[in-house]
Amino acid sequence: MKKNKLIFSVVACFLLLTACISSTTGRAPPEKDEKDAAELNYQLGARYYQNGNYELARDRLLLSLELNPKSAVTHSALALTYEALGNIRLATESYEQAVRLEPRNFGVRNTYAVFLCNQGDFAGAQKNFNQAASHPENDNAEVTLTNAGVCMVQKPDVAAAENYFREALDRKANYPDALLQLCLLKFKQEDYLGSRAFLQRFVVAGKTTAGVLYLGAQIEQKLGDERARTEFVNQLLRDFPTSPEARKVLESG
Repeated sequence: MKKNKLIFSVVACFLLLTACISSTTGRAPPEKDEKDAAELNYQLGARYYQNGNYELARDRLLLSLELNPKSAVTHSALALTYEALGNIRLATESYEQAVRLEPRNFGVRNTYAVFLCNQGDFAGAQKNFNQAASHPENDNAEVTLTNAGVCMVQKPDVAAAENYFREALDRKANYPDALLQLCLLKFKQEDYLGSRAFLQRFVVAGKTTAGVLYLGAQIEQKLGDERARTEFVNQLLRDFPTSPEARKVLESG
């Protein structure tokens, strides 16, 4: 709610710049007007990006940077937008500028690391993930570490991936994403007992989906526990009857 109120006040100030008056000195100084306008355009650009309107997002973010070119988060948001538009060169430039402006911003580094991983630069991604995760003010380091683990799976470096997932759980013992990733990793390694153990922990900590139930059925089938498999299948068909996973079960008989 506070965030919405802040956005509203910035919008009002942007639309009525000449009417924005300071309570102590009369007309607001130009620097404050530009800062407010830059923030408004950043917020609008971020909303356009979230809604998939990437061209509009790009235009708003560029305008924001004209007003405040030293905003690392705006450069990072613009990089995400360029990436969505398929312009990897401009995305790279924007990510690099964001990191140059705020090298200690762990959020910016995490986003940049994900980008580098998607581009196949695993060494660069790992370096930035490590820097983001080790930042003393990163209270959500388990997210960064899990992202790093997923990246290492793509490399692939299974040992490094597992280390990252386990380190994430050291930070937050019941972090659902890390539990699910370890479940998947153990399944791929054909360690079905280990996979079952992590799935059980995930079911307690996370949200049950059709995919999770289907995975559970697969694990129990591999372990030869038909009763447990049937329980997963029945719950899948009951709770998610129109899901692709339910169709797979029905088609397989």
